[in-house]
Amino acid sequence: MCFAGNTNLGLSSYETADEQSQRGIIRIRMQIRIHTHAEAFAQLAPEWRMLQGSLAFDSIFFTPEWQQLTWQEFGQGELQIVAVHDDGGALIALAPLALHEGTLGFAAYKEISDYLDVLIAPGHEDAAFEALLGWLAGPTAPAWTTISLTNIVESSPTFARFADLLRAQSWQVETPVEDVCPVIALPATFDAYLAMLDGKERRELQRKLRRAAEESRVVVVSNPETLESDVADFLALMKASMVTKSEFMTPRMEAFFQKMAHTMQQAGWLQLSFLEVGDEEPLTRAAAYLNFVYGDAVLVYNSGLAPLKFAHLSPGQVLIARLIERAIAEKRHLFDFLQGNESYKYGLGGGNVTLRTLAVRR
Repeated sequence: MCFAGNTNLGLSSYETADEQSQRGIIRIRMQIRIHTHAEAFAQLAPEWRMLQGSLAFDSIFFTPEWQQLTWQEFGQGELQIVAVHDDGGALIALAPLALHEGTLGFAAYKEISDYLDVLIAPGHEDAAFEALLGWLAGPTAPAWTTISLTNIVESSPTFARFADLLRAQSWQVETPVEDVCPVIALPATFDAYLAMLDGKERRELQRKLRRAAEESRVVVVSNPETLESDVADFLALMKASMVTKSEFMTPRMEAFFQKMAHTMQQAGWLQLSFLEVGDEEPLTRAAAYLNFVYGDAVLVYNSGLAPLKFAHLSPGQVLIARLIERAIAEKRHLFDFLQGNESYKYGLGGGNVTLRTLAVRR
């Protein structure tokens, strides 16, 4: 594999050539471009979205909208967006990375980005990983000591193919478990979903739904003019629900949630819902979920509730069950609780998707 390159205004360009074939030499030429300025998120967005559309596993956390926002709010170090193009100029792979204190990792903030990965068009995995390896091993890559690629689905080609290429360099490679994302494969009807549950869980959930139906309603907000105050209500419930959530919700994080909600709503991906309780208007918001609706999946990003005042209604469980019902009615195929092994996720039928980290040391 050979490299030739130039650098210009935050963009480095390297051409790679791979020689193979038993009957002669076939030169597969690729170009690697390294984008080091944040403007690249918007510049690459049209090609980025086309690449995402080809992926076997896609996620809202892979989108240029999410990546740009999290980099702007939490990015650290030197941005290194690695874009691999084929000889026709088409984008076949993308690795949004950043170098911070000697470690090369994903640019998106891992604590708020539940799925991450190198994005590669199907059928181009070997060529893309070889190109990425050539860049990592060559003189044009930043001076990294370790690589830490987190929150990658266990079945990703990043583990099946890239890890072996890295080991062949005599680098230390480990793939520890990072976390799990419990998910539900949704059936065609809500009755069929209830039948999937353990008998005790099903009866208890049905009882709670019947009780809450007399005193509450589910509201999914969609008015851009009230979104700021709706998000503020959500954040208040989130902070009230658990001490750890209150500590997590710093002023900086609150500002991010506001910006994120507006960005996701503009893209058509936000589902902000409340369980409202009371006898007369205005009803009291007793529980809330901030979810994303992306493709055929609903992703449960975070939640909040008033834990004592309305405990007799189990507002959190009632709201999430109604959102599962809504997802089924909308013909969604997956209900993803995202990271965390909280017991309620399994009681509602979740099964684990395992996430691992690709950890490399020279």
